[in-house]
Amino acid sequence: MTIHTRSANRADHRLQTPETFVRAALPGMRQATAIVHASPAGGARFVQYTAEFEAGGALGACGDQRFVYVLDGSLTVGGARLGAGDFAYVAAGADTTVAADAACRATVIEKPYEALGSPRPPAFTGRESQIVPTHLADDPWLEVRSLIPDDRAFDFRVNTMTFLPGAALPAIEIHVMEHGLLMLEGGGIYRLGSEWYPVAAGDFIWMDRYCPQWFGAIGKQPAKYLIYKDWDRYPR
Repeated sequence: MTIHTRSANRADHRLQTPETFVRAALPGMRQATAIVHASPAGGARFVQYTAEFEAGGALGACGDQRFVYVLDGSLTVGGARLGAGDFAYVAAGADTTVAADAACRATVIEKPYEALGSPRPPAFTGRESQIVPTHLADDPWLEVRSLIPDDRAFDFRVNTMTFLPGAALPAIEIHVMEHGLLMLEGGGIYRLGSEWYPVAAGDFIWMDRYCPQWFGAIGKQPAKYLIYKDWDRYPR
């Protein structure tokens, strides 16, 4: 029995650690379960969950746009086969199948689309390892890979950020963007609001708008996370 946890749930942020995860199937899922990390029920304006597939598993239909990043195993999204580190964007309203023929895990982000007058963005797939990294604030110890094109047709962005040991964000940030963050590798210290949390691979963090936030990597291996933010729309 586990009676200690690093998890915390505050008005402007949530740290969810693996020992507190609860699994349940979402409507339409087949031979799969979800660990729901963020949703409107908890204050978020998007939905993010880890989907765990058995062989033959599939997600249910979704009327919103959907982003899928494969954590391990392989998935088929539409006609494209994706392995670990691959990702897919599915446009709102598309009848696109997301299915696994063997055990697999993926993080899934779903969000209602906010039109801006331009044509809606098309579906696409990609491979994180093929994305050319940039350096945040010209810091060579902090790599950013942008998984969503820099195109105003998209109303959100998803990046991976990799910190060499000892690297850190250059400042405490307070901004209008909302975040969903999944730790992929390594660990460090996260400041959320006025509190400080040790974080490690497998943890999830939700950050509301204007939540003070900062991260620094500690340990002997790089720290890496996948981060969502709403983007390129008028704040409301």
